[in-house]
Amino acid sequence: MRVGFGYDLHPLVEGRPLVLGGISIPSDKGLMGHSDADVLCHAIADGLLGAAALGDIGEHFPDTDPIYKNASSVDLLNRVGQKVNQAGYWIQNIDSTIVAEAPKLQSHKSAMIKKIAAALDIDPGIVSVKATTHEGLGPVGQGEAIVAYALVSIEEKTK
Repeated sequence: MRVGFGYDLHPLVEGRPLVLGGISIPSDKGLMGHSDADVLCHAIADGLLGAAALGDIGEHFPDTDPIYKNASSVDLLNRVGQKVNQAGYWIQNIDSTIVAEAPKLQSHKSAMIKKIAAALDIDPGIVSVKATTHEGLGPVGQGEAIVAYALVSIEEKTK
């Protein structure tokens, strides 16, 4: 078994859609970034790449490459899942946390889990998405940014 940790943070801005876990969330602000800036998909992708010792999301999908401008992060996550599979691993577990002051995410977590599981071609039962706040502290707590963390485990396929 191998374990990987992923983290991502993007600032919130007006005029952008809010996408988390591949799901569009109703909000007056969205995340700023080169792609759709889905911090949850980015954190999970980085965790998977790290667990398989395949680098990080910036190496595979650089923000300097115009092909990734406004790219769907759930599509990028799908590509990461394929890379992990091709490297000889299967995904055992994904545990993730989104930290956002607003909007409330409880009613969207199930859809995020299904979308992530579908992108990675895994059972939704091994994907966990949790949400919490920063209790008003720091940029996340002031509603200026959203952060996501992911801890993943993968296992080498038996030969």
